[in-house]
Amino acid sequence: MRIDAHQHYWKPERGDYGWLTPDTGILYADYMPEQLEKQLQRYGFERTVVVQAAPTMEETEFMLSLYEQYDSIAGVVGWLDLDSPDFPEHYRKFRRHPGFVGFRPMIQDLPDPWLLRPAVMRHLRLIADERFPIDLQLRPRLLPYILEVMRAIPTLTAVVDHAAKPFIAEGVLEPWKSQTSELAAYQNVMCKLSGLVTEADQAAWRPEHLRPYVHHVIEAFGPERILFGSDWPVCLTTCSYGEVVEALLAALPAGLTPQQLNALFGGNAIRFYGLEAAGNEPASV
Repeated sequence: MRIDAHQHYWKPERGDYGWLTPDTGILYADYMPEQLEKQLQRYGFERTVVVQAAPTMEETEFMLSLYEQYDSIAGVVGWLDLDSPDFPEHYRKFRRHPGFVGFRPMIQDLPDPWLLRPAVMRHLRLIADERFPIDLQLRPRLLPYILEVMRAIPTLTAVVDHAAKPFIAEGVLEPWKSQTSELAAYQNVMCKLSGLVTEADQAAWRPEHLRPYVHHVIEAFGPERILFGSDWPVCLTTCSYGEVVEALLAALPAGLTPQQLNALFGGNAIRFYGLEAAGNEPASV
């Protein structure tokens, strides 16, 4: 099964997307499953993983309501506040829902040392003990902090969103390359090849600009720990859904086997998020 492991649905009128304003242009609109359906069909994706875009539990409930309505949604990566004393209660509540397959704090918008706060570390140990997935919304400046977390909690089950947003437009590899290699040494950490077109030069990007970053991620993590994600509709600021898929295919190293490509475009997401046990089986597969 082919799965897009990172995309979003939203309605600005809901009011909890602080970053989503009229100034964001094309993104300031409703993006719902009906709008993505034809693109998924065209490129052979049966299901998707919907990822939070607002730091509220209300948005998580909104996405879970979509999961209950649309067979194309394999799972929801919601939001929880790791620094809240109520985290265990809210975590237990959402875990009872079969569609709740992971969560993502919006780390890139928080102070750099936030990950190392005592309450955050305590709650990361809780989810590590239960092997529950967390999406890491990292940027290069945050890699030293997540490495410190991993040294303290090496069993954390995590996936790095957007390959930690390397500086593709500038053509800069280090220290991102060395730090992601160190992170990849933890076998329970995966990486999403998603959102890369957004980090490229918006005026003149080409698939070959992505190639050094894609090749490094695959070399560091291995094909068995890479997930494809479109980052739709955010990708629309740069290119179409299809261009995201085609750009990644053009940037991949030669020699990947059909089995490895199947894993990258679906199998790894099923394994990481436990999607086979997430209920809501599609009407036809």
